[in-house]
Amino acid sequence: MRKNLLMKILTPDTKLHLWIISFLVIIIAYYNRIIGIFGLLLVAYLIYHNIKIQYDRKQLWTKYVEDLSSDMDSVTRHAILNSPTPLTVVEFDGEIIWYNKNFSNMFKCDDLLEKNIENIIPDFKLDHVLREKEKYNKVIIEDRCYNLLYNIVKTDKEHDRRYIIMLYWVDVTDYNNLMEVYYNEKPSVLIIEVDNYDDVLNNVNEENKPLMIAEIDRRINLWCSKMNGIVQKYQKDKYIVFMERQNVDTLEARKFTILDEIREIEAGNTIPVTLSIGVGLRGKTFTETREYARAALDLALGRGGDQAVVKREDLIEFYGGKTKAVEKRNKVKARVIAHALRQLIDEAKEVVIMGHKFPDMDSLGAAVGVYRAAKNRGKDAYIVFNKSNAGIKILHDELVESNNYNFITNDQLLDMVSKDTLIVVVDTHRPSFTQCPEVLLKSNKIVLIDHHRRGAEFIDNTVLKYLEPYASSTCELVTEILQYMNDKINIGKLDAESLLAGITVDTKNFTFKTGVRTFEAASYLRRAGADTTNVKQFFQDDLNTFVARAEVVKNARDIGRQIALSICPRDIQDPALVAAQAADELLNIKGIIASFVLGYRGDDEIIISGRSLGDINVQVILEKLGGGGHLTVAGAQLSQVNLEQAIEKLEESIDQYFEEGEDE
Repeated sequence: MRKNLLMKILTPDTKLHLWIISFLVIIIAYYNRIIGIFGLLLVAYLIYHNIKIQYDRKQLWTKYVEDLSSDMDSVTRHAILNSPTPLTVVEFDGEIIWYNKNFSNMFKCDDLLEKNIENIIPDFKLDHVLREKEKYNKVIIEDRCYNLLYNIVKTDKEHDRRYIIMLYWVDVTDYNNLMEVYYNEKPSVLIIEVDNYDDVLNNVNEENKPLMIAEIDRRINLWCSKMNGIVQKYQKDKYIVFMERQNVDTLEARKFTILDEIREIEAGNTIPVTLSIGVGLRGKTFTETREYARAALDLALGRGGDQAVVKREDLIEFYGGKTKAVEKRNKVKARVIAHALRQLIDEAKEVVIMGHKFPDMDSLGAAVGVYRAAKNRGKDAYIVFNKSNAGIKILHDELVESNNYNFITNDQLLDMVSKDTLIVVVDTHRPSFTQCPEVLLKSNKIVLIDHHRRGAEFIDNTVLKYLEPYASSTCELVTEILQYMNDKINIGKLDAESLLAGITVDTKNFTFKTGVRTFEAASYLRRAGADTTNVKQFFQDDLNTFVARAEVVKNARDIGRQIALSICPRDIQDPALVAAQAADELLNIKGIIASFVLGYRGDDEIIISGRSLGDINVQVILEKLGGGGHLTVAGAQLSQVNLEQAIEKLEESIDQYFEEGEDE
C-alpha cells in the first residue's frame, strides 16, 4: 500500500503541475505585483486550456465507445442471423418469438412466429429440455438428429423484464451415422461347441459317422456364411467364428436359429445334436472380446448347453436353453473330481461345507455327504447351518441327536476360517445365495458342487468346480464322488439316507429329471444301508401344513396356456414349503403342464415356486425375475413388491417366454 501511494505521488499529473505553478506565481506576486499579475493571467489560461482539453478528450472517448458498441451490435446481429447453427428464442410456454434462417430451413417453412415449438416438433417437450443440465440429446427432425443446448436469458427492458429461452440446435446426424457404422463393423467373436459330440457319434452306425460329422460342419459353415462370418474349426467339436457386430444383432433378433437347425440333423442318431454358443462383444481389444466369448461359452455349458449366451462387458443375455440337459453317461469327470477333492481335503487345515439360504433336503444331504468324505480323510469338518425349516426339520433333528455332525453358525464360521480352510459350497453357485457370502472372501480354497443351470452371478474364485446341470440333484453328484473317494463303501446309514432324501426330493420320487446315473447313485446308497421307509418319514408333514397345501391347491386357477396359478395365505407357517409342495400337487391336475405358487416371506418379500412337466421351462421364466433352477423346478424371490405386483411381473415373464418361443 505504501509503495502504491508513493508511485501515485511521483506520477506526473497536470493538476499537480498547475497547483505548483500557482503557488510559485503567488510567491512571485508577493515580491513583484506586475509580474505576479501577468503570471496569474497565464495560470488562468493554462487552467482553462486544461479543462477544455479534458472535455474534448472525454467527448472523443464517448463517441469512440458508442461507435464501437454500435459496430459490435451490428456484428452480433449479423452473426446470429447468419449463424450456421439453427437458433430459436421461445417463451417458457414454448411460443416462438424469434428464429434465424437456418432454423426455418429445418422445416422448410418461413412462418413459425408465435407458434408453439411443441406443436411443430413431434414428441418434443420443452420441460424435458429444461430438466437437463446442459443438453437434451437426440431430437429427431426431418430425419436429422440434433443435440439441443439452451440458455435462459433475462431481458433488460425496464417495464417488461422477463425470462426467455435461447435454443441452439447442433446437427450431429453425420457424427451419429459415423458412430453407427463404427459400432456395426466392430469385430465380434463367437465360440461354438457341440455339447454331446461323442455321445451322438457313439449312437450312430459306423458308416454314418462321416455323414454326421460332415453335416454338422456344413450347417455351421452355411449359417456363418449367411452372416458374412469367418469360421475355423480348431478341435473336433469346437469352432471359432469372427463376424461384424451388426450381424450378431441379426442373430439375436432371430434367436440364434442355428440351435434349432442343428437339432434337426438326422443320420441314424437317436440323440439330437445340440450346440452351445458363446458370443463376445464390445471388448476394448480383440483379446478381451475373445475372453468375453469364452466366459459366455462357459456360462452356456454351465446352464446345460443347447443355447447361446451373449456377453457385453457386464451385460449378459441368454437365448435358447429350453430343452433338457442331456445326461452324460461317462463317469470319468466324476472320478477326476473325486481325486482332486480328496487331494484338496488332505492339504486343508479344516473343511467347511456350506449350502444355500433356507436349505432344503438336497442342500443338507449334499453337505452331509461332503462332511463324511472329509471325516473319512481324518479332517475336522463343519456344516454351516443357521436356521432350520419345516422341510428339513425331521432330518436335521436326527443329525443333531446322533452327535456325529458339527453344525456351526455364521458368527462361529467367521471367527475360525482362515486362508488354509477348504470351503465346499453345495447346491448353489450364487455368492449371495450362500449361507455366509462374507466367508467366500476370506479363503483361497473354494470348491463348488452344484446341479443348477448357471446364472450370471457366479462364484468365480474356485479351485475346483463341479457344475453339471444334467444331474438330478447335488446329492447325486456327491454320491458319485463318494464312490471314487475310497475303494470301499465307508459311509454311515444316516449319511446314505440323507443323500437319498436329497435325490428323492429333487426328482419328485424319481419321476422328474431322472436318468440312469440317478438310479445307480440310489442303488449305491441302498447298498450303504439307506432305508427307504426312514427316508419317506423325513417328508412327513403335520396336519396344519397338509391342510394349508390342500387349501392352496383348492384356490388354484388356470391362467391359460395350461398353466395353474395359486396363492399361499399370509398367515400360514412355512410358506416356502407349502408353496413348493402345492406347485408339485398342481401338476397332478389333468390339462396342467406347469404351475406357479406365490407366498409371503416376511413383510416385504414374495416367494414363487414354479414346476413343469417339461414342456414349459420354468427356469427361464423365473430367471427373468432374478430366480433360477431347472427346466422343471425353479424358484424366485421378489423384494419390495406387493402380491399384485408380483403376479403382474410373473405374468409378464410368462408372456415374454411364449413370445420368444413363437419368434423362434
